[in-house]
Amino acid sequence: MVAGAAALAVAMVVCRAADEPKAPLGLIPVSFPADNPYTPAKAELGRYLYFDPRLSADGTVACATCHDPRRGFTDCAAVSTGIKGQRGNRSAPTVINRAYSLAQFWDGRAGTLEEQAKGPIANPIEMGNKHDAMVVTLEKIQGYRGHFKKAFGSEEITVDRVAQAIATFERTILSGNSSYDRYKAGNTKAMTAAQVRGMHVFFDKAKCDSCHEGINFTLNAYANLGVGTDKPEPDVGRFAVTKDPADWGAFKTPTLRDIAKTAPYMHDGSLANLYQVVNYYDKGGVPNKNLSEKIKPLRLTEHEKEDLVAFLNALTGDVPPVSAPGKLPE
Repeated sequence: MVAGAAALAVAMVVCRAADEPKAPLGLIPVSFPADNPYTPAKAELGRYLYFDPRLSADGTVACATCHDPRRGFTDCAAVSTGIKGQRGNRSAPTVINRAYSLAQFWDGRAGTLEEQAKGPIANPIEMGNKHDAMVVTLEKIQGYRGHFKKAFGSEEITVDRVAQAIATFERTILSGNSSYDRYKAGNTKAMTAAQVRGMHVFFDKAKCDSCHEGINFTLNAYANLGVGTDKPEPDVGRFAVTKDPADWGAFKTPTLRDIAKTAPYMHDGSLANLYQVVNYYDKGGVPNKNLSEKIKPLRLTEHEKEDLVAFLNALTGDVPPVSAPGKLPE
């Protein structure tokens, strides 16, 4: 078992139910928390809540606003826009395969998906609400009572139950069975010649898997790549959470699954496409006081860069079709 998957197994308790979503080719079964086991009713409630803008203070922003299934579960924007047109300073991470992530957000400030789900609701520039006010809003919607009862055994609505339902839904958003997965499983025609060459660049020459490793192509760790460190007031990243100088300018390594669908890239959305990303790594990032020792010039040829981008496209998998409910509870 790879390091990231091993850490995940330690952090989560496997509570397998017969009706749990099956992991696609290339992934391992999702471990649902012991205190928030999977049920179809809870996942369905989570889907309603995920798409419901009434969780926000002014009824205009839902989880799906910044994490849109039609846009790779992001918003395809450099930084996200919340209520009243307010803009944040970080790009919205994809929800895809978030079930395999450990700490959440670019800086890892939330330890679980449940904790993460609560954050944007109360963030003044995202959904701008208060948890108690959100609960009051949902309590006034008669149609939600039956959904909460099916999911939790009673009609009681709490912020914890809202977060548990959203997290359960998000743990069903899995991407596997990519061209790369099928190639690894023995289908030698699943990847193009360029993608196969790019795979060798990824693993052998560029050593991208030193950070993007395992079934979800991430070590679930943090690194300073130099992105934005040359700005007058750089985002300090993980340092704001830990206060450890070693974390200054460090951000969580994202999954590369479905990476071709989630442009722009990096925590600040500063790189528009995968070619720019490859060129950024090829030059060795931006030097700064805390640049990761793994970030060094790669000296790739133009053909190798093209092949590497081709391989990254081979990581696009089969994501369950998710669409907004035809009608939200009333």
